[in-house]
Amino acid sequence: MQPNFLIRRAVQLGLTANALRPLRARSTTIPAFFAGWLTAELAPQFLALTLADAAVHVARHGAADRSTKAGLAMAAASTAGLASLIRTGHGAREEIEKALTSALGEDYAAELGRSDLGLPWGELVLPFRMGAPDVRVDRNIAYAPGGKRFLLDVYRPATPVSGAPVLLQVHGGAWVIGNKEEQGRPLMRYLARRGWVCVAINYPLSPAHRWPAHIVAAKKALAWIRAEITSYGGDPRFVAVTGGSAGGHLSALLALSQNDPALQPDFEDADTSIQACVPHYGVYDFAATSGAPASKYRLESLIARRVFAPDRDPVNHLDDYIAASPLDRISSEAPPFFVIHGRDDSLVPVREAREFVRRLREKSRNPVAYAELTGAQHAFDVFTSVRSAHVVRGVARFLDFTYNAWKAENG
Repeated sequence: MQPNFLIRRAVQLGLTANALRPLRARSTTIPAFFAGWLTAELAPQFLALTLADAAVHVARHGAADRSTKAGLAMAAASTAGLASLIRTGHGAREEIEKALTSALGEDYAAELGRSDLGLPWGELVLPFRMGAPDVRVDRNIAYAPGGKRFLLDVYRPATPVSGAPVLLQVHGGAWVIGNKEEQGRPLMRYLARRGWVCVAINYPLSPAHRWPAHIVAAKKALAWIRAEITSYGGDPRFVAVTGGSAGGHLSALLALSQNDPALQPDFEDADTSIQACVPHYGVYDFAATSGAPASKYRLESLIARRVFAPDRDPVNHLDDYIAASPLDRISSEAPPFFVIHGRDDSLVPVREAREFVRRLREKSRNPVAYAELTGAQHAFDVFTSVRSAHVVRGVARFLDFTYNAWKAENG
């Protein structure tokens, strides 16, 4: 008997099954997300390990005993499931392209010229290696007084540029955790190689800092970009914003609350306009006005308790929550949006993104692209994977197209 082999194969099969069909009970939300996220995005690596483990075990112990046969059967099932996950990850390319052609037109790609659609095999082999010799990173620059939560990093080409479009990256973490070094790096690295200047920010976190400290800080960072980014080669006239989860909420709110003096205390005259927005798996129904059970649960269990001040409950101060909710701030003045969400997201149900996009398309005068990714969990873009590589390249095409259209209009 070889119980260790059987246990390893059983665990891997369970992880694969959860990645294919995530557990839906509220009590399993966090473990289902974490296990499904890693398994789906690292499916090629898990497939290689599964095959290697089975081969080594058979070479050492043979395949005669019942335990090994059961383990090999589980390995075969895992192999089939992981192969399916890899195919689904590759499917993101078509899903992204369909979203872009639907929003920008069938001939949008021809206007961009040659596009880089190939996978970065070196990055896929080492998905957690984030450095790049052709990208310069200026770290821990203060954009406002207040310490480490008011610092930013600038990613730019190693060869100096000038007048480059700018991307603002806002990290997620449920408004209570997170850091500028942890998210958005594959996208920023790719864009910097293509001549963009990217800025990743920290911002105050709850419960030490209560709303609206988070969005006020993000707007202060935007004001810093407008004042200082020329020194780093950027064009302060064109700033796109992106972020995931809570960062998706903040980036969408930045785009939908441009120059709102209520969110710019003591810097009301700063230009906080946004020229494009690409939120990933964002929280849009912040005030739970849609009535969706998941939104109401998040509001009651997290936002009202830890993000807002204790004396600002949503019953007596609902207007404050609505003012912080992208779903409730949509107008015809919304900039171009590219909303991206995973269909299997365990933390922010995809229905929330669908409703946000529906309302955006009803009111906005600008393009609204929407990609719903089959098999994708929350946080699918944190490191390089087959899926995230396709998403990064699609986001770059959207941003390049939007920037070119802006340049044609503004010079």
